[in-house]
Amino acid sequence: MEKYLFWREFAASWGTLYFAVIFFAALAYALWPSKQQDFDAAAQIPLTEDKEQ
Repeated sequence: MEKYLFWREFAASWGTLYFAVIFFAALAYALWPSKQQDFDAAAQIPLTEDKEQ
């Protein structure tokens, strides 16, 4: 039971910090100004017409 409590406390503290860091890194990547053109181009992909072959 002690092992369970250790891992539960570890996940509650360091796991939260880990996911917060990952979240803010993904947020920074998504909102980085130099990436806007890439995301705008990717957003237009479903709207482009396919060339007939």
